[in-house]
Amino acid sequence: MPGQKILVVDDSWTELTMIVAPLRKSGFEVVTAVDGDEAVEKVFKERPQCIVLDVVLPKQNGFQLCRKFKNSEFSRHIPIILLSSKSTPLDKAWGLRQGADLYLTKPFKSEELVASVRSLV
Repeated sequence: MPGQKILVVDDSWTELTMIVAPLRKSGFEVVTAVDGDEAVEKVFKERPQCIVLDVVLPKQNGFQLCRKFKNSEFSRHIPIILLSSKSTPLDKAWGLRQGADLYLTKPFKSEELVASVRSLV
C-alpha cells in the first residue's frame, strides 16, 4: 500500500494534521483539500486511490461529495471513508447510503484509520 495516493478532505487544520500524519507515517502519499469544491478539483487532478472525507464541510458537504463521486464514471471506483464527528446511527446509515465504503467517527484511533485505508486500497 505504501506510495498510494490518499485524498484527505477536512476544513479543520487540526483534524487535517491528525489524519494526515499517521497516513504519511505509514507510507501513503497524502494530498489534502479544505472544502467541497477543492475536493472535486483534487479528485480529478490527483486521481487518488482512496478518499478520507469529513461530512461537515464548506461549499459541499461530505454526503453530497460522496454521492457525486460515486455517481461519476470517473471516480465511482475510488473507495471513500467518511470520517466525521456526526456519530448517530442515522448519520452512519445515511453516509453508507450515499455510497461510502466505510464510516468512521471522530475522535478516531490512528491505527484504525490506517488499517481502514489499507483494507480499501
